Amino acid sequence: MPKLKDIAQHVGVSISTVSRVINNDSSRHISQETKAKIWSAIKELGYEPNEPARQLARRSEKEAGQPTRRIGCLVSAPQHKYNHPYFSPILAGIEKKLTELGYSLAFVHTLEELQGESAVGKLTASQVDGIVIVEGIPSDLYAYIKKTIPVVVGIDISDPSVPVITYDRVQAAKSAVAHLLAQGHRKIGFIGGAGMTGEIEREKRYRGYRYALQEAGLEADPRLVINAGWDVNESYGQMAELLREDRSLWPTAVFAASDMMAISAMRAVAEKRLRVPEDIAFVGLDNIEVSQFTSPPLSTVHVPKFEMGVMAAKVMVDQMTDSHPLPFKLYMPFELLVRQSSDYNPKKE
Repeated sequence: MPKLKDIAQHVGVSISTVSRVINNDSSRHISQETKAKIWSAIKELGYEPNEPARQLARRSEKEAGQPTRRIGCLVSAPQHKYNHPYFSPILAGIEKKLTELGYSLAFVHTLEELQGESAVGKLTASQVDGIVIVEGIPSDLYAYIKKTIPVVVGIDISDPSVPVITYDRVQAAKSAVAHLLAQGHRKIGFIGGAGMTGEIEREKRYRGYRYALQEAGLEADPRLVINAGWDVNESYGQMAELLREDRSLWPTAVFAASDMMAISAMRAVAEKRLRVPEDIAFVGLDNIEVSQFTSPPLSTVHVPKFEMGVMAAKVMVDQMTDSHPLPFKLYMPFELLVRQSSDYNPKKE
């Protein structure tokens, strides 16, 4: 197992310099080039920090009134995290609140950035004492995180042993479908994807869609269920394929489990020279910023994304300072926003 001196010899610096970089000690200036070389050597040599030493350092900081201030964030994002319409407001909330509380966000990684063996190396090298996990991640990676990082806070994850900030996805989906039912629709389609289980039937927003139909005495028609795998291209392509079927098979309304998939499916409807909502109505979920600017504006369920990030950061700091040591699940409120894409009752014409 490599030690600090091995890294120091590999880079050509002193052991104290390596220690300062690993522990984010800014008492002496170290160039970015040297820091990069040290982190590269850590990864190349497979160095793993001495956990007892890290715990001792954390206790010393706490006893001296100096709280640990490095927090990481892992996002289950399929795209770039800082311009993703759903995840970026959450990250903005996390970063803003941490800054207000005097803490720093050490890193934000997506699952795409933690591929294969590099995941453990990157997380080990990060030297954080807390991590916010935004949505589900692979079980083996999650188990490693819980084993090596003292404080974990989740946003939309399923783990009763850690604090979780979430919203009721089942009820949010039910509210969207209930609105379509109230508008007189009975052939309501679904567009979404599977969760970590890989089974769409277990995904919460699909369950909410199905429950709303069942309460109205209806069953989900499998021909109207599109598993797009959370891919906007699949949503567009499969909606276009559905519209090539006999019109008697078309839905009169669609609930999409994310606004992005609703918007791409609406494009397929427009290219067919059909009208929204007169021919097919749409309701999405998330209330991303662009949803109000589609043509027509998209009805959606507002999810307080920024506020969820703020609350996750606050809970993280509370956990690290023992203000609220017990795990809990906090549900944030959601709100149905009815816009033109669904504000039409076919029975009233």
